[in-house]
Amino acid sequence: MFFFRLTPPRADFAQTMTPAEQQAMAAHQEYWQQLEADGRVVVYGPVADPEGVWGLGVLRAADRAEVLAIAESDPSVTAGVNTFEVFEILGS
Repeated sequence: MFFFRLTPPRADFAQTMTPAEQQAMAAHQEYWQQLEADGRVVVYGPVADPEGVWGLGVLRAADRAEVLAIAESDPSVTAGVNTFEVFEILGS
């Protein structure tokens, strides 16, 4: 399993999204809902960090390359809105 962290462009992103960013985030939400429906995601959602909201996902995947492909296809990433990090969960 892998941990996915989605990082927004600014700390107040959730409160200050532009219309284009809102559109990218709506597509992002649909994308992750489908991943969950397909059984590829264990859990996902926003994290209420006092320093600024960011996203997390725990994914089932054969290897890092598969997770990177999923992350790089996230509509909020392809739109240039968010960046991401991926970490393997050891012992999973």
